[in-house]
Amino acid sequence: MDWGTALWDQHDVIEKHTQSGLDLIDRYVKFVRERVDIEQNYAKQLKALCKKYSRRGSKEDQEMKFSNQQVFQELLCELNECATLRENMAENMNLNICVELTKYLHELKLERKSYLNEVKKIQQNLDTSYKQLENSKKRFEKEWKEAEKANQQAEKTEQDPASNKQDVDKARIHARQRLDISDECKNEYAVQLQKYNKEQNQVYHTEIPNILNKLQQMEEGRIRKLAEGYGVLANTERTMLPSISQNLEKISVQGSSTYETQDSLTLIEQYKSGLLPPSDVEFEDYSLGIRPAVVDNTHHVPKVRIKQLFKKSKPPPLEDFSHLPSDQRKKRLQEKIDELSKELQKETDQSEGLNKMRRVYEQNNQLGDPASLEPQINQTTHNINRLMGDLSRYQAWLGEAGGVPTYSNTQTSPTIQSPPNPMNNQFHSSFDEDFDEDVPIAQCLALYDFNGVKAGEVSMQVGERLSVLDDDMGDGWVRVKKTNGKIGYVPASYIKIN
Repeated sequence: MDWGTALWDQHDVIEKHTQSGLDLIDRYVKFVRERVDIEQNYAKQLKALCKKYSRRGSKEDQEMKFSNQQVFQELLCELNECATLRENMAENMNLNICVELTKYLHELKLERKSYLNEVKKIQQNLDTSYKQLENSKKRFEKEWKEAEKANQQAEKTEQDPASNKQDVDKARIHARQRLDISDECKNEYAVQLQKYNKEQNQVYHTEIPNILNKLQQMEEGRIRKLAEGYGVLANTERTMLPSISQNLEKISVQGSSTYETQDSLTLIEQYKSGLLPPSDVEFEDYSLGIRPAVVDNTHHVPKVRIKQLFKKSKPPPLEDFSHLPSDQRKKRLQEKIDELSKELQKETDQSEGLNKMRRVYEQNNQLGDPASLEPQINQTTHNINRLMGDLSRYQAWLGEAGGVPTYSNTQTSPTIQSPPNPMNNQFHSSFDEDFDEDVPIAQCLALYDFNGVKAGEVSMQVGERLSVLDDDMGDGWVRVKKTNGKIGYVPASYIKIN
């Protein structure tokens, strides 16, 4: 059963129904667009959230050595990737649904309008034909009445004794003329009726059913297209789910990759100072009247910061890490040596590659000009010499700190320079003090005993008063000066600054 047969007289119903179908496509497109906006906003906010909690800066780089910190950053990376997948999914929804259905809807509106206009045109033509039929019918009816009236008048004239032959003949001729006109109108009415019936059969059995069937096919095609759009919405998200699930699975796996014991050891390795806990507080017998002098059996070279005249005799504190405790200093120096060794190996490999290329160019000038490589070779040679000089300096500082440099098996170690003579350092320190006196910035009180047994440290007794030369720079150490003139570092937690 089709619309042309069953709904031949329900034009308004079909017009309203097809319009409702078009409205549904429009509503679905708007729905998907809002869904796309939600996905895009979610992805944007998720990316901003991941960026907000991502680690940046040197201080945070130190914290990234812990496994739980690393896993959290990897979690943020995976979630950021999920956000990117969501953006791609939203873009695919917009292209495959919104754009496609909007174009299809425009074509569908034009097609429907064409069919409905054709139906209206056919109906208008049929109405025009029906009006012509009605006009011919009314004319026939009028002329027939006039003919009957003329015939009755003729019969009345014949029966009237006062009428002569001329009046009777005239009445008969008039009646005959009206009858002929009536017959012509009757024939015209019959022709118009036959024509209208033929057109009506053609309209209601052929033309309109064909158009209504085309509208039915259009509507069924619209339903199939819309159903495909429903499926595309689900399939687009289903296609992305494996990748999103894979990222979430990575997060789950990474969650089990935290090593709490190793993190604890990492903290020890980073911040172990090598100091001993403070000794017991000694009893001070004031009844004796004289306090025993503090005996400092530790022989060390006082550490003095050179500020002006002889600044080149000692490297800057931040460069040789001399402001750090001994264990931390050795660790940082070794890290710097490893970093320089990698850079040196990279520059060496690049230099070897450039030299090989130059030899190839010298053997075959068609491949290239050997002179064009000279600037790169010179720059690489300069970089190698600079890195070797830096490496030697840090190796010397590590030897001074009491450490032994370690090297990769693939890296050829440059010659290690001997550490500077401690006596030279002592000479420079005492000589510099004559020209550059440190000015105390505050006074402090020792809360605990501290045996400064390592280079750069100074011992103190509980209750002893000292002068603060440099405040804590964030490493937990304070540079102080004793009453006997000795200068060195003590733990910031062992003193109370007035």
